[in-house]
Amino acid sequence: MELLFPLLLVALLVPMFLGVRRQKREAEKVNTMQSGLKVGDRVTTTSGLFGTVIDADDTTVDLEIAEDVVTTWLRASIRDIRTEDTDAAAEPIDADEAAAVDDAVATPELDSADGTAAAEGTAAPHTNGTTSANGTGDTAHGAEAGDAAADPNRLTKD
Repeated sequence: MELLFPLLLVALLVPMFLGVRRQKREAEKVNTMQSGLKVGDRVTTTSGLFGTVIDADDTTVDLEIAEDVVTTWLRASIRDIRTEDTDAAAEPIDADEAAAVDDAVATPELDSADGTAAAEGTAAPHTNGTTSANGTGDTAHGAEAGDAAADPNRLTKD
């Protein structure tokens, strides 16, 4: 029992010490990157703005964010230097992949005779993923005269 308290202290302090070391290492890496900015670097700011460095001094960096649009930022607001690898990662999908995605989306099959769902008695999903009790996908809670809940074969209101 007398070793429990020192063991508990060690168990709590070791992870905290390791976390602080990792945080200092990351901060040093960011400071090195920010101090090494040079003209022509493509960067991302902490607010998510993409730009190209066109001028830099000790505390500020001028970024061109569009053709002939230059803004001035603190060096500390530069999150990272973008490389061409990150730009190429967002490649568009080709037509075959898009068609495969479209085919994979399930649509409810309708009974050809009256246009109702083939599996009657199942609840239709709402757009937020929930289902209604009357199977219509309707958010109305009570059944009134002419309401979809009064007619279980009717899927939508007029």
